[in-house]
Amino acid sequence: MALAVVGVVGAGVAWALDLASARAATSQVWSPFVLVGGLLLVGLVADQDGLFAALGVRLASLARSGLALFAGASLIVVTVTALLNLDTSVVFVTPVLVYAARSRGHSEVPLLMAGLLLSNAASLLLPGSNLTNLIVLGHLDLSGSQLFVHMALPWVAATLLTAAIIAVVERRTLHRRTTGAPETDDLPADEHPGFGLGSAAIILVAVLVLSLRSPALPVAAVGVVVILIRLLGKRTELHRVLGVLGLPVLVGLFGVAVAFGTLGRTWSGPEVLLSHLDGVGTAAVAAVATVLINNLPAASLLAARVPPHPYALLVGLDVGPNLFVTGSLAWVLWFRTSTNAGARPPLARTVTLGLITVPVAMAAALAMLAATGSL
Repeated sequence: MALAVVGVVGAGVAWALDLASARAATSQVWSPFVLVGGLLLVGLVADQDGLFAALGVRLASLARSGLALFAGASLIVVTVTALLNLDTSVVFVTPVLVYAARSRGHSEVPLLMAGLLLSNAASLLLPGSNLTNLIVLGHLDLSGSQLFVHMALPWVAATLLTAAIIAVVERRTLHRRTTGAPETDDLPADEHPGFGLGSAAIILVAVLVLSLRSPALPVAAVGVVVILIRLLGKRTELHRVLGVLGLPVLVGLFGVAVAFGTLGRTWSGPEVLLSHLDGVGTAAVAAVATVLINNLPAASLLAARVPPHPYALLVGLDVGPNLFVTGSLAWVLWFRTSTNAGARPPLARTVTLGLITVPVAMAAALAMLAATGSL
């Protein structure tokens, strides 16, 4: 609620001081928040269908080693992030990772770190994968499939290297079984849940995100429809829906993003700075900005005017948050969800790994952009 108050006040001040700039900032940032709301609703329906739990059960039954468990968990995280947004991944997949690790007698620590760091790194691929993507893409008029073409190779490089570094650093933990690891049956599910409402909604929103230049309202409509079906069928509760949406946080971040977007339009500093930087410098500035003011306000500030290196900017805004806990909302959601799942989030170790993975993953992603002429 405190963040909501700050956001409302910030947006109000922006509208009072410069109406035209605030209107332009609002026009640029509203669609990402509407889109992520729809994706979270679809994620909730899929979760209640048992889709994510079934993935965890299947992973636990197939993984014959700690390394195989880590590889399977990483694949789930990357896929859910790309299709349903990094926040959806952190909220719904984290309990699955805890379940899978404990059911096999392994430590959940490497999987938890991968769940967060890969969610950020893997959010490069599609517009809906990260709110910052849509904020930056507001100037480019690209469809999801066009963004996919530009970011596919950087996405592969960033995710593979992030996962590889975690696996190497945590190799001893991955190969060691824990003694007396608590069993958990918090995710009872049919291993084969079948094709349900959640699965259909995921396919539909994936098609919408890939094919439409402005998918926010259609995706939100899908989310609202499937949730209404569940509410009317009494298969979910309104308080659960509101809890997943986290409206105070979304409202607060929206207001802060409008305020910084307005600042970026009235103050030429960010535009002048980016105009003097190449792609590598742009990504570095964006990464630092995510740590200082969070990636959503940073995207609004740095992309208030047309950035000269938009894809490099996305690399910094999406991968850069792994540097520190202030980088993205995903850190907060990850910590809360891990704790609720009965795990102890390895905060210090995750920050340390982030400091190692970010420079390597960003360098590889930028190299891929340069190789394809998109830097």
